Amino acid sequence: MSKNYYETLGIDKSASESDIKKKYRSLSKEWHPDKHKGDKTAEQKFKEINEAYEVIGNPKRRQQYDTFGSAGGPGGGGQGFGGFDFSGFQQGDMGDLGDIFSSFFGGGGGGRGRGRPNNRGSDLQVRISIEFAEVVSGAQKTIAIEKIVSCNDCSGSGAKGGEVKTCSECSGTGQVTRSAQSFFGVVQQAVQCANCQGAGKVPENPCKNCSGEGVKREKTELKLDIPPGIDDGQTLRVTGQGNAGKLGGPAGDLFVIVQVVDDRRFVRDGTDIRSEVSISVVDAVLGTEVSVPTVHGDVTLKIPAGTQASQVMRLKSKGVPQLNSSRLGDQYVTVRIDIPKKLSRQEKKLFEELKSASKS
Repeated sequence: MSKNYYETLGIDKSASESDIKKKYRSLSKEWHPDKHKGDKTAEQKFKEINEAYEVIGNPKRRQQYDTFGSAGGPGGGGQGFGGFDFSGFQQGDMGDLGDIFSSFFGGGGGGRGRGRPNNRGSDLQVRISIEFAEVVSGAQKTIAIEKIVSCNDCSGSGAKGGEVKTCSECSGTGQVTRSAQSFFGVVQQAVQCANCQGAGKVPENPCKNCSGEGVKREKTELKLDIPPGIDDGQTLRVTGQGNAGKLGGPAGDLFVIVQVVDDRRFVRDGTDIRSEVSISVVDAVLGTEVSVPTVHGDVTLKIPAGTQASQVMRLKSKGVPQLNSSRLGDQYVTVRIDIPKKLSRQEKKLFEELKSASKS
């Protein structure tokens, strides 16, 4: 049975992209494994949240999910044709009919890729954490991942000495014909040959190092440049750093989800930062200067006489840089006034004198 990703994120099916993103950020922080170390239930919950967001957080995948997922469509419990829209078939426009057919053949490649082997390696996804301060400066991170790489012994060909022969399954065409029963009747479709991965050739003598696959799995290190201004939950795409393709096919991509560790001193608001500073009643009345932490280092903030509680002061260009820009946001400091709960005799006397003076 299909998973209900909307239910996983606790949102309505009509939720906007912005609402989905906000809910994902909230849940991913709440269920992050770092906050529930050793808790397998929390770890599974975190995985489910991310799986849901990867689908309905992507407009194209969300549309496909809404059509064919738990809301109806093939296998979704819908009636009749499960909500298929045939309006696009008018005037000879078959639309994505090939994609519909492919679902009956297990996604084995249809007419769009006919004649071209689909040997591209699969994409990979990793998560990294950066400190709040690194959002300002950017960072270079080294990650260790296990992925499929091209075999050095056969240069990715899968063949010892590079010698290949015609595939016996497809007779060198790279394709085989399959038939399946659907609501259209019996449908035949040419799909990529699984034996040669659409290449039409197979190794004469398979490479022993990779068993003729042309690839093998190994651990590798990769340096990543995290740009200044990146936001929590954003994804970086590193082209060609995913799994290597079989038999010389192109590598997939690496998707890096960046998670920013919270700093209790600051709250990010776009490119702006919000913080608080506490001062005494006397300093609020007479004015003072205080040291205020910023992501660019401590600065001196002048508090004018007569400052009121919750008054907000602006520190220009002390915020977060805008992604791919030199522009900096601002920092807004909210002033909190500490009211003493207990007074010494001398302090109480001075306040009483001040009270009397204010009445006269």
